[in-house]
Amino acid sequence: MYEFIFNKTLCDSPEPWQMSFQEAATPTMEGIINLHNDIMAIIVFILVFTCWMLGRTLYLFSSSRNKVPSKTVHGMVIELVWTILPSFILISIAIPSFALLYSMDEVIDPAITLKVVGHQWYWSYEYSDYSTSDDETINFDSYIIQEDDLELGQLRLLEVDNRVVLPINTHVRVLITSTDVIHAWAIPSLGIKCDAYPGRLNLVSTFIKREGIFHGQCSELCGVNHGFMPIVVEAVTLQDYVSWISTKLEDA
Repeated sequence: MYEFIFNKTLCDSPEPWQMSFQEAATPTMEGIINLHNDIMAIIVFILVFTCWMLGRTLYLFSSSRNKVPSKTVHGMVIELVWTILPSFILISIAIPSFALLYSMDEVIDPAITLKVVGHQWYWSYEYSDYSTSDDETINFDSYIIQEDDLELGQLRLLEVDNRVVLPINTHVRVLITSTDVIHAWAIPSLGIKCDAYPGRLNLVSTFIKREGIFHGQCSELCGVNHGFMPIVVEAVTLQDYVSWISTKLEDA
């Protein structure tokens, strides 16, 4: 039972000695992973080719094999090659990079707006779409669960008392700000990392494609308890989300 809960919880959170990305849950994160893999393939090719050229040079042009050094000081062809080829490589990297950047900034007409406010050292959330008056709205604070209060299967430094609940297959707009210092609302599985500035409102959009519990943390050094303000987003079906909203409205 413990192993099942542990593995299920870790599917969208960091694992010990993890070297790769977390599993993507949004089109944005899928694009980031694909771009990373493509660029890594180019980098590996360049590294292998450069090491091969360096080794070949050291082997063939050593003093023991070439008693009379070459007097060649200029080569038009090779200079053109090592100037033009890297330019094409950079262009092949830049085009998909720009496409991904512009797609991340694109905001499709959202069905839900979530307001996120960073504090020293916790997060506040507000679902203002469902407000009936100035006094009745869905808002709550989200604090880290202390190590002594963790339950079986929960993750140290990553669990909170109030999770953000969002529906899958729905366009969500997230407005992010801060009340004191600079924070950063970051969730790796969703491909989101947006700074929270005091006095400024930042915007990020997301479209979660699958259910799950996605863990994140503040990613901007914000003070002595910077490492103790985690983020947990629970993605559910639209029906479950409506039920959760109804329950919150009744409590409000």
